[in-house]
Formats: sequence, C-alpha cells, structure tokens
Amino acid sequence: MEWKLFANLAETAGRKDIALDLDDDATVEDALEALFERHPDLQAEVYENGELAEHIRLLVDGTDPFATADGYETRLDADAELALFPPVSGG
Repeated sequence: MEWKLFANLAETAGRKDIALDLDDDATVEDALEALFERHPDLQAEVYENGELAEHIRLLVDGTDPFATADGYETRLDADAELALFPPVSGG
C-alpha cells in the first residue's frame, strides 16, 4: 500500500509518496502506526490526544473511512492508496 502526503506533511516526511508492506489483514490504524514508525515527526502533526487531528483528512482509495467504513478498523487491500491532507488555505 502507499501513502500520499500533501503540503507540510510531505515536507516533514521529506517525500510525497511512502510505500509500505503490511499484512493482508492490515487496518487504517496499522497503516498509520507503520507510517509513524518510519516517520515519527509526522505523528505530532497528524494526531492530537492520540486521535486523528480534527483538521487532518485521511482518505483510503479516495473515500473517508471514518464516514463510509469502520474508521481506524477499516481493512485495507494490499494495493490501497492512503492519503493525508493538512488544512488547505489560500485564495
């Protein structure tokens, strides 16, 4: 599976794309833990009080697993694309 990181999250990790090899029964939570293990500085930007920060958006294959699936317990396919978006501003 692959993480896509945007804006300051990509800057913190030093890259926009991060490939991970996880077990077939991996969940969104497992993928987040593996991402933070590889790039620990991201955790402070993505989590608040042990949960996904309210201003961060996480998508799995283009959909929000917290709105359309089982949140952290959503099962992932081996070829899943996960994305993390920080707040967007501009004009």
